[in-house]
Amino acid sequence: QVQLVESGGGLVQAGGSLRLSCAGSGGTFSSYNMGWFRQAPGKEREFVAAVTWSVGKTYYADSVKGRFTISRENAKNTVYLQMNSLKPEDTAVYYCASAPSGGYVYTRPYQYDYWGQGTQVTVSS
Repeated sequence: QVQLVESGGGLVQAGGSLRLSCAGSGGTFSSYNMGWFRQAPGKEREFVAAVTWSVGKTYYADSVKGRFTISRENAKNTVYLQMNSLKPEDTAVYYCASAPSGGYVYTRPYQYDYWGQGTQVTVSS
């Protein structure tokens, strides 16, 4: 079983930055595509960013493009989400997730098999 643990969330003022980390264990990390999702209270879980295991192809939601960057260090079993120019609407619980590797960058929750418990990100005005 793959286990994922997020960290790095917290309270930050608008315009500030945070870097989220997702540490994986229990599987071959490099064999999985990785993604970040977020969910605000009363809202559905939404896609944020994803990266493939092989050549590092990435894809971002329009709402975060140009502000967020996803990256991975397979040797450390870790995927990151660098968040810059944060806005109050970025406030949510952020989840990392893994999916079997393939030829596509997955952007929908049902495509992912394993999920972390989430880390809270709160952006104040």
